[in-house]
Amino acid sequence: MDATVRQMIEELTEAGARHDATKADRLDRWRVLEPDAGRFVWFLAQAVTARNIVEIGTSRGVSTLWLADAARATGGRVLSLDTDESAQRDAQRTTEAVGLGDHVEFRLSDGGAVLAAIPDGTVDLLFLDAERTEYPSWWPDPVRVLRPDGGVLVADNALSHPEELAPVRELLEREPDLAVTTLAVGKGELVAVRSVLLASS
Repeated sequence: MDATVRQMIEELTEAGARHDATKADRLDRWRVLEPDAGRFVWFLAQAVTARNIVEIGTSRGVSTLWLADAARATGGRVLSLDTDESAQRDAQRTTEAVGLGDHVEFRLSDGGAVLAAIPDGTVDLLFLDAERTEYPSWWPDPVRVLRPDGGVLVADNALSHPEELAPVRELLEREPDLAVTTLAVGKGELVAVRSVLLASS
């Protein structure tokens, strides 16, 4: 990661912490991705050579920057979805400012609706960081869209809000071709990897 992108991430992370400290209502906060969680998804995207990355929950674009930088390395692109027009506008501005604009498509859309239209097995990495209670209503699309030979789903806040992600974890663990775990990174990352070998074992 070059210094320009890293500096932008640091500035947004610090600005997000200051902003959120003044907001009592969770929905008014930026809730940007923690640095160690960002490094994790950045590393993971490159480890699985993710070229088609879908992010649901743009927020102010910190996670988008991590994913877009990884996509630049893999020759891929990020589709970042959110229903907050102001947040997406800010995220697009900062992404373009650090030279990653060509690696991201911002779309003001409902994540579940977009997932339903994505073809089977075409997403290398799906990052969920939106309203957690909505995820089960999207089923089976979050798994259906993953590439069968190593597609990865990552859901943020697995340790900070385990009760909200419990239904999603249950759904994931029912899938015979998924390996599922929770990692103590950031606020907790629920990770599922899809493999045809698991389904046949």
